[in-house]
Amino acid sequence: MDPFLNFKISMVAASRCFNILLRCKTTFIFSSSLVRGLGNRVSIPHYRPHNYFTCVHLFCPIVSKIVGNYNSLATQAARDDEGMADEFLNQILATYRNAPNSTAERNQVDLSFRIFKDLLVFHGPLTLTCYLNLARACADTNDCTALIRYVKQVSDLAFPNNMIVINRIIFAFGECRQIEKALLVFNQIKGFGCKPNVITYNTILDILGRAGRVDEMVLEFTSMKEAGFVPDFITYNTLLNNLRRVGRLDMCLVFFREMDDSGVEPDLLTYREMIEAFGRSGNTREALRLFNDMKQRKIRPSIYIYRSLVDILKKAGKVDLAMSISQEMNSSTPDLFGSKDFKRKRR
Repeated sequence: MDPFLNFKISMVAASRCFNILLRCKTTFIFSSSLVRGLGNRVSIPHYRPHNYFTCVHLFCPIVSKIVGNYNSLATQAARDDEGMADEFLNQILATYRNAPNSTAERNQVDLSFRIFKDLLVFHGPLTLTCYLNLARACADTNDCTALIRYVKQVSDLAFPNNMIVINRIIFAFGECRQIEKALLVFNQIKGFGCKPNVITYNTILDILGRAGRVDEMVLEFTSMKEAGFVPDFITYNTLLNNLRRVGRLDMCLVFFREMDDSGVEPDLLTYREMIEAFGRSGNTREALRLFNDMKQRKIRPSIYIYRSLVDILKKAGKVDLAMSISQEMNSSTPDLFGSKDFKRKRR
């Protein structure tokens, strides 16, 4: 048999097993059935929802063997561990990006979206890893028409939370550096029957900014305001951070002032970006002005801002002022934000 045809049959069989497994987690009740395409027929007994983990234990060896990951997955799927079961479901999706040859590319994307849709419908809210795996599966496809069709199907299934899902798909494409695909989905949002929101625009601004396409980022920001959306502090911080990285300090100051004039309160991260930007450019006067402005607004500085400012002043030859700032930092240390305050809490 053609190896690629055999691969396709195996993947379809895995998808069928996976679909039944997901359905067993919901309130569906199944009669005995057969899963074809495994070489031999596999009887799937009657399982009620409370026996979901028994189903995981049954299907894990079947599906894992097909995708060539039997040992690592089968040993991890515990009957009574929901976390492990969910991890198994996610790993199934991840395997679809490992097609054996570019000939299977179209099949790979199709199956990945099929599994993703099953997860979305029967498994509930999905993890970021799941979205990233979907984006990686699309890395080698240039069929924009098919991609939009798949995303439209996902959007329809996700209603009324379709904009949340679309935002996460755009974010995942951005994280995987598939910028054009992220922009393609963004530009087709209205065709999905959805309306973008501030989160959508913030995501696109960050994707463009991190890619160094700051002119496009600024144009998209203008479009955002023209569409009637009100930028928030995340919007402005995204602009400032990416403009700082490419040395556009003049524009940083413009947007910082616009932020203030719009009534959007700058936060600690806003000031940190601005102080470091002007300090490193040699404009210590503006860096100090921003530092004092931050304290006047009752925003407690972080230890990183103090250390950065001390280093900036020393390099500028302003040793006495650097020592003064250092003493202020040491006397305020117990009240300063440190590394523990910036660590992301596990959820």
